[in-house]
Amino acid sequence: MRLAILAALFLATPATAETVVVTAARMLDVERGRVTTKPVITITDGRITAIGGVVPADAKRIDLGDVTILPGLIDMHVHLDADARISGYRRLEYTDSFWAAVGVANAKSMLEAGFTTVRNVGAENYNDVGLKQAIERGYVPGPRIVPSGYALGATGGHCDGTESLPPSFQDVPNPAVADGPDAYRRLVRVMRKYGAEAIKICATGGVLSKRDAPGAQQMSLDEMKAVADEAHMLGMKVAAHAHGTAGINDALRAGIDTIEHASLADAESFRLAKEKGAWFSMDIYDDDYILAEGAKNGVHEESLAKERAIGRKQRETFRNAHRAGVKMIFGTDNGAVFPAGQNALQFAKMVEWGMTPIEAIRAATTNAAAALARDDVGAIAVGRWGDLVAVAGDPLADVRVLERPVAVIKGGVRAK
Repeated sequence: MRLAILAALFLATPATAETVVVTAARMLDVERGRVTTKPVITITDGRITAIGGVVPADAKRIDLGDVTILPGLIDMHVHLDADARISGYRRLEYTDSFWAAVGVANAKSMLEAGFTTVRNVGAENYNDVGLKQAIERGYVPGPRIVPSGYALGATGGHCDGTESLPPSFQDVPNPAVADGPDAYRRLVRVMRKYGAEAIKICATGGVLSKRDAPGAQQMSLDEMKAVADEAHMLGMKVAAHAHGTAGINDALRAGIDTIEHASLADAESFRLAKEKGAWFSMDIYDDDYILAEGAKNGVHEESLAKERAIGRKQRETFRNAHRAGVKMIFGTDNGAVFPAGQNALQFAKMVEWGMTPIEAIRAATTNAAAALARDDVGAIAVGRWGDLVAVAGDPLADVRVLERPVAVIKGGVRAK
């Protein structure tokens, strides 16, 4: 009886809220695009409860010193269970479960690089779902993950994992492949069933797939519309891998929310994107790494040739899309294309090709949060998660300081 009473009292007593106060020399207000001095940020149970004001007497103090703090960064296009240093046929040397372990290491690297939220757009064996669960339960460190499960595509397309293998592999089950609108509707439901919070499709060919052409459309308008309609009905956003003009434009007509890569988008693409409220996620750093390191990493020669043909065009499209007023988010293909944790290398490229530093930073904060339809990340504001990154210097004067964070805080807990 006494044990039962004690247990009831324990369960009825609320846990004491943990309060952390973070101070620093400066804070970048990304929404207003200005730096303020001597911020005082109170975080209770992981959420920001006050900016300025009276500091609670029992609060834990984290004084970051002579740094500039800004919201934790968001990368909208990563592959946690991939390693760019193991590419092409070299991937076949490793057992399936190896890639889940890679995801654990990559998650830690991205978090320590200042990326406290990532959208994982394509993972084998639902590795991103499992990794999200492990992070949330405290088993391993890592960012907040928006998982998509498998990336969905057509038979023989960029998302068909056996497209570069001989016909003897044709009977290998592939849970990512569909043909026809109804088959895609079912796959969306399956991804949702097993933990996906977003959907990724491959609307066109790609660079790192061996046998297709980046500009070739691989899903019909009806198939893409079936995905978009089903996902939206279930409350999920849809990302479309799309390099080619026709595939980009049909994806936009279908109601896809974000266009990944968007290499050959044209004026009609820009018009449709603005009309539909879609976002472009353009990984314009990748060309540098693929051409410098790809051959050593095992990237197919066919893929290197495709990158030589399309890399510069993608950067020119980025500049033109920005000038046209297309909404832009920060997405890098980190993990799959260049080593995890180097995500911030893209900021300088975005500035080089037309953005101001604050526009590039917003792409990875407020814009990314808006594209995710989330009001709990992307800004330093009351009610949002206490996710912060600290850099030495002024990112508005030199955006490259984001490549070298000196501290990272996720939910009020220092990660670096």
